[in-house]
Amino acid sequence: MSNSTNEDEKVVLITGAGIGIGRATAKAFGVLDYRVILADVLQAEGQAVAAEIREAGGKADFYPLNVRDTAACNEIVATVEEQYGALDSVIANAGIAHKVPLDELTDEKWDHTMDIDLKGVFRIIRAALPGMKNKGAGNIVAVSSIMGVAYGWDEHAHYSAAKSGVVGLVRGLAVELGRHGIRVNGLAPGFIRTAQALSEQHSLGAAGLDQVSGSIPLGRVGEPEDMADVITFMVSDKARYLTGQTITVDGGLVIQSH
Repeated sequence: MSNSTNEDEKVVLITGAGIGIGRATAKAFGVLDYRVILADVLQAEGQAVAAEIREAGGKADFYPLNVRDTAACNEIVATVEEQYGALDSVIANAGIAHKVPLDELTDEKWDHTMDIDLKGVFRIIRAALPGMKNKGAGNIVAVSSIMGVAYGWDEHAHYSAAKSGVVGLVRGLAVELGRHGIRVNGLAPGFIRTAQALSEQHSLGAAGLDQVSGSIPLGRVGEPEDMADVITFMVSDKARYLTGQTITVDGGLVIQSH
């Protein structure tokens, strides 16, 4: 892990960076010459992505992180700030989706999803906030879902509730933090070809994804890279007047009349 003395270097921290949308986003920032801080509970996967970025000529460090752990969230931000200064951007992407019918949805299962998908977003943003406030600038993107903005999802009520909560968090924080030069936005992905969506136990599976592609106006399921490009736009100066918005990126799925 190398120290950086380049004050112009931009630093982005991405949770859930080992696979799926997080992985694609980390690689997209690597190409844009950011110092990419990858965080995930999936250590082998996260380290592999960091290595890929470095091999391509980018700058990347991996840290193991469970977003359920407040102290760990605070510690990773403190460590990164000590080495590279305040974070420019935080991409709160870590999440899970476990299929559980309501009559089997215990308090513990509900809390587990909420603790990662909603409170995990809050924890990492809260940790980064003092540095961003001190700097007078920052960008935050929290990953929601079409299940949090438009759709209900059978036997995933807890997931939909958490992802809806992310949208409310984005709105509230955008109002609170705008005066400090910090923009807060959300991303609501549609059906994206990730490990989560490919899970037959908890989601559509490969066959289900292929089947749903025909009902998407753009005629295909999304790829993680499609999400990464929107995220990098949202934190860029091209989106300098955008805050408090959760952008649905779904190939047109939710706006059509069936």
